[in-house]
Amino acid sequence: MSDNKCFQIDRCLVQNVPPTAYYIPNYISESEESYIMSNIYSAPKPKWTQLSNRRLQNWGGIPHKNGMIAESIPQWLDEYLERIHRLDVMGGKRPNHVLVNEYLPGQGIMPHLDGTLFYPTITTLSVGSHIVLKFLETSSDEDIKTSNHVFSLLLEPRSLLILQDQLFNYYLHCIEEITQDVLDDSIANMEMCCDTLVKGSVVPRDTRLSLTIRHVPKTTSFKLNFGNKR
Repeated sequence: MSDNKCFQIDRCLVQNVPPTAYYIPNYISESEESYIMSNIYSAPKPKWTQLSNRRLQNWGGIPHKNGMIAESIPQWLDEYLERIHRLDVMGGKRPNHVLVNEYLPGQGIMPHLDGTLFYPTITTLSVGSHIVLKFLETSSDEDIKTSNHVFSLLLEPRSLLILQDQLFNYYLHCIEEITQDVLDDSIANMEMCCDTLVKGSVVPRDTRLSLTIRHVPKTTSFKLNFGNKR
């Protein structure tokens, strides 16, 4: 998908789930996917942050409650921020931060919300492999908190997912630490995915890179202070 000018986002609304999810398959081409992966893996080694279960890169700065110190984003990546900006899903605000997560088969992420540091819209571009993203609702029963699986979304390589409203600020999302996914009845966007993925099948995972593209409202510019001149 090379141009967003005539793109109608409402056609990509995921039905029969809480508000609001948009799923756009084949948002980028295979050549763009290779281009993105090549640039991510050619980044300097210090750009990677190693966690216990995955590694990641921050582009645009590191979000913090006191404000993100804005850093320049390279052109190869900024062109995708501009493309998402043209979708107009962030209230006219341009994305200014990208979190790149690398998931090897068997790696995942615990249930979480994205929090208040960001404008309440998540856009996630998937490259390299699919993933099943699970959504959970937390309930309290006699002071015991439990999380119930409500539905899942299948994110294909080269797809774009947009989450807003309750799916941003209420329902937790997570990725299980498994090496293959069963495409069962819980997947709400199955009919929006390619014909080669059939309900009931088992799909092995490969290495996936996710680019979570967001807007951080509170930013500051870093200024060096060498002390007062006398």
